[in-house]
Amino acid sequence: MSIWQYASDLGPLADLAAVNRVSLGEGNTPLIRSRRIGPDAGLENLYFKLESSNPTGSYKDRFAAAAVADMLAGGKRNCVATSSGNTGSAVAAYCAAAAIPCSIAIVDGAPLGKVRQMQAYGARLYTLRGFGMDATVSSEVMDKLLELAQGDAALQISAFRFSPIGMTGVQSLAHELAEQRPQGWDHVFTPAGGGGLTLAVARGFARLVDTDRLQRGPAVECVQPEGNDTMAGPLRRGESCGQSVESTTTVSGLQVALVIDADQTIAACAASQGTGHLVTDDQVYDVQQRLAREEGVFCEPAGAVALAGALGARRDNLVRPDAAVVCLVTGSGFKDPQAVERMTASAEVPCLDSAADIEDFLGAM
Repeated sequence: MSIWQYASDLGPLADLAAVNRVSLGEGNTPLIRSRRIGPDAGLENLYFKLESSNPTGSYKDRFAAAAVADMLAGGKRNCVATSSGNTGSAVAAYCAAAAIPCSIAIVDGAPLGKVRQMQAYGARLYTLRGFGMDATVSSEVMDKLLELAQGDAALQISAFRFSPIGMTGVQSLAHELAEQRPQGWDHVFTPAGGGGLTLAVARGFARLVDTDRLQRGPAVECVQPEGNDTMAGPLRRGESCGQSVESTTTVSGLQVALVIDADQTIAACAASQGTGHLVTDDQVYDVQQRLAREEGVFCEPAGAVALAGALGARRDNLVRPDAAVVCLVTGSGFKDPQAVERMTASAEVPCLDSAADIEDFLGAM
């Protein structure tokens, strides 16, 4: 089973599922309960949704499956995309499965692990200096890509503003979470760059409420690094519009300087009674390490952002101790080798002289 099991409930995906369905087994990802971090923080019911277990290692496979199916349905035979990494990896994989050539403008400084993954699937890559960091450069690139996506070509960016059908696939996350905990959720914490994931989750739960599948939806919480505050800060302040910034965060995947889905995300979170949360890069890296060492969850930095926000919300008494809280762990640790090196910098692998030394080594642990 995959996201397509929810196609009839996700509007635009219903017609795609019958004829143009593309799947690599995305969706139906594990939901696990926190064993240590939650109890230590005073969160009795903290869970992690492991989107890192999708075929290419991130939740973006939900997007790519729907986006590429939509391309096939529309007779599009060339894919033009832009990505900081995970979207590119997912789109490249699904384009490969559908025999569609794919070229991707990657964010300046994208992690090598993600770059190599895109190349492994056969995608053509290029970048521009400042793309993803500088709002002006990023806007110019977007305008050019929109111009090029004509005829048999389609532009794929994981945002409702550019690919609403693809992002409908991400709404399947809300359906899975509703099924995996029938008693419901109080808070869903999501990381945000352009805002598409947060908006998709909010819309997914809103649809379940509108169709009487749920009595009430959770508060959808938007978490961003301080160095990319396009919507979390404005949402927290009660404002209705996002803001363009010069992105300074080092958390790859969330370096989106433009206001893309920000305004709609702010509205959807506010309607769900959720708010915005800002975290520092250092907090994110600390939580990434804690997830690995205390929970056995190996994620990239962006995958730790939601939990960093949830822990901050608990410290600020914005979340009750008994609240049912789920944090989206959006991508695998293998995505960002540099972040893994940072996390393991002090670790050593000594070479022992003989088998007799093993006992002494283990005794010193």
